[in-house]
Amino acid sequence: MNLMQVLVTLGGVLTIGWVIWFFLLAKGESARAQADTSGIQEVRVSVKGGYSPDILVVQRGKPVRIHFYRDETAECSERVIFSDFGINQFLPAYQTTMVDFTPDRQGEFDFHCGMNMLRGKLIVE
Repeated sequence: MNLMQVLVTLGGVLTIGWVIWFFLLAKGESARAQADTSGIQEVRVSVKGGYSPDILVVQRGKPVRIHFYRDETAECSERVIFSDFGINQFLPAYQTTMVDFTPDRQGEFDFHCGMNMLRGKLIVE
């Protein structure tokens, strides 16, 4: 093997390692919803190349209000979908959109963009 082949092979191995870490091993940022004076659990999520935080923790049976601020115009992030709760909400660019619902069961539920590229998790305790 010459030097160029070694460098290309090393670059490929490093790229594969990064992909495995990014998609399978990296832990997301989580946030626990805080109840306001009316008892609504609220949490704020920034949408820009992903959801931040991407793990939301709420309590079952109590109303939830998620404030999605979409800080981009990428077509992928223009919708947020909570399939298990029948929610498919349009998110206008550079605006905050509230998604309100009451989770009626415990568990972990995925949410994602319209293209299923941006993903998050709702944990209902």
